[in-house]
Amino acid sequence: MDDRLTEEEKRYLLKLARQSLEAGVRGQPLPALDPAALTPRLRAPGASFVTLTKHGALRGCIGALEPYQSLAEDVREHAVAAALEDYRFPPVRPEELGEIHIEVSRLTLPVPLDYRDPDDLLAKLRPGVDGVILRDGWRRATFLPQVWEKIPDKAEFLDNLCYKMGASPDTWRRKHLDVLTYQVEEFHE
Repeated sequence: MDDRLTEEEKRYLLKLARQSLEAGVRGQPLPALDPAALTPRLRAPGASFVTLTKHGALRGCIGALEPYQSLAEDVREHAVAAALEDYRFPPVRPEELGEIHIEVSRLTLPVPLDYRDPDDLLAKLRPGVDGVILRDGWRRATFLPQVWEKIPDKAEFLDNLCYKMGASPDTWRRKHLDVLTYQVEEFHE
């Protein structure tokens, strides 16, 4: 990612995510964004994922793979969605807010990964660097690059991603899937 955020921009986005998370969980209006106070990078279209953890365990993660609004709006929206709309978890309760840790991942645009066969796909994946999107018709799923820390084996990574997509874990071995990769600029509280 060539156009990296400054430390000040990262702090602003984390503060915005925290304020939005707390307001959303408490049923209050989200903090207003003052476009004049935002840097060009924060006003520019951007895609992000907001990951919430509680005592090191995943508590919610929601984001966008491609930009459709400003980066600041995207982080604000996904902080609330990660707390209240991740179907894998019950909504975050106000009494949990002090235990929630926020991580923001700013994504590059996904690019198709051309590969010949399963072995070539494995050879081209870059653990710890690439986020991966699998698509099979209308189904799709992604893992952020940070997931490599928990699933460092490339085949196991793809098995789990197929499962997340709602397909048999070995689908990537039996069928040529659309594979896209992206990178992230990740920062956290």
